[in-house]
Amino acid sequence: MTIAPPIRTITLGLAQAHPIAAATIEHGSAVLHKAKERFSAAGYTVQTVRLSTRPLFDDLADWSASRRLAYAQSLQETLARHGLDFCSLGTVNAARPTEPLAHIAEVVEILATTTALNLTVSLASVEHGLREEAALPIAHVIQRLGRETPEGFGNFRFAMLACVEAGCPFFPSAYHAGPTSLALGLQGASILMDPLAERPATHTALTARVRAALLERASPIVAIGQAIAQEQGLLFGGIDLSPAPLGADSVAAAIEQYSLLGAAGTLATIAALTAALKSTGLPTCGYNGIMLPVLEDTVLGQRWEEAVLHVHQLLLYSAVCGTGLDTIPLAGDTSDVALARLLLDVATLALRLRKPLSARLFPVPNRRAGEKTMFSSPYLTNTLIGDLR
Repeated sequence: MTIAPPIRTITLGLAQAHPIAAATIEHGSAVLHKAKERFSAAGYTVQTVRLSTRPLFDDLADWSASRRLAYAQSLQETLARHGLDFCSLGTVNAARPTEPLAHIAEVVEILATTTALNLTVSLASVEHGLREEAALPIAHVIQRLGRETPEGFGNFRFAMLACVEAGCPFFPSAYHAGPTSLALGLQGASILMDPLAERPATHTALTARVRAALLERASPIVAIGQAIAQEQGLLFGGIDLSPAPLGADSVAAAIEQYSLLGAAGTLATIAALTAALKSTGLPTCGYNGIMLPVLEDTVLGQRWEEAVLHVHQLLLYSAVCGTGLDTIPLAGDTSDVALARLLLDVATLALRLRKPLSARLFPVPNRRAGEKTMFSSPYLTNTLIGDLR
């Protein structure tokens, strides 16, 4: 019997500008929880419901830093009253030459004093190119979140973005533009298991079989999402088919049914899988590619610990997959300059290929390369801390 893939997120993108009224949050919560009930009644497990907003720093550019912080903290309280644990405040568009670099440092204060909020900083965009001088301030944010939040978990809610457009349902990358819309993201690693286990003779055949499996498993989810959006008077923003893993529900385990992860041929296999994700004809959004988050996938964590994978190899794979560098455990003494250079590598690749990439890095405070992480979060696995060799 085919098991329905979990829905990682139902994300409602709000058209309203900041400051967002409490009544808007209340209505958004009602829409999201009705959508969750609808999917649950159809036999799907919905893990989270989330709000995505317009970029905070665009809407409140004329506010003081202290006023923006107070607003973000009050928004957290409003979200809690209405049963919402996840809200993205969008991206600081640092790729824009006129964006004050001081806005980047404000991200730390907002994330360190809240738990539901997510923020990102855009280092590169197709419109503006890459703003090199923003890389080091972003690295400072990553280091400070590592030191100033419990277990450095603030970095779970922060990322550097490069060429990531509005409308992605996955956090922390999500931010919104345009009419209020509903978007979906799957925990879809399990969808890949059977097609890869069949070991098609060619990558072309692999793409075809994965595409067929995606259509079979995701089409009913899209149909329900479209119906909900129509009933609520919303735009349907699409589905991000990226096969997000979680723990033992592992995209790495799926890939290794076909070829050994990290061995010759891995890049070609990942490219074939991504080709399937991008050719279903379904209304899609976001990354729509293979995700390789080291700290969210048990098998990936094992391969990282075995030194089968390293940062630059994952960056190579991101040239043909989905997200970039995601949940990478690094030594706490990694220098800001080294982090900034890695961010520039990711952003340069994204800009050259005109594709969305991001970097979510985890420098572990007071821990060195080769030591074990000790995260207590159910969202993270534990593995060895790496370096930027």
